[in-house]
Amino acid sequence: MIIIRLDRVMADRKMTLRKLAMEVGISEVNLSRLKTGAVKSIRFDTLNKLCKVLDCHPKDILEFRWDDEDL
Repeated sequence: MIIIRLDRVMADRKMTLRKLAMEVGISEVNLSRLKTGAVKSIRFDTLNKLCKVLDCHPKDILEFRWDDEDL
């Protein structure tokens, strides 16, 4: 299972949804969906821009956890 930790990184950087959306170049609606985990995929280009703007690594935004079914 992939867990999205974008809200935590944004809080650490004191970055608002509106400002991040503008700097990354995506809509606030799409960024909000990503932040809440209501997406099934993310483009590498978008992940790259998020990491640049937030000065972080993909592992700071995305976390992997084994599902109970996988164990």
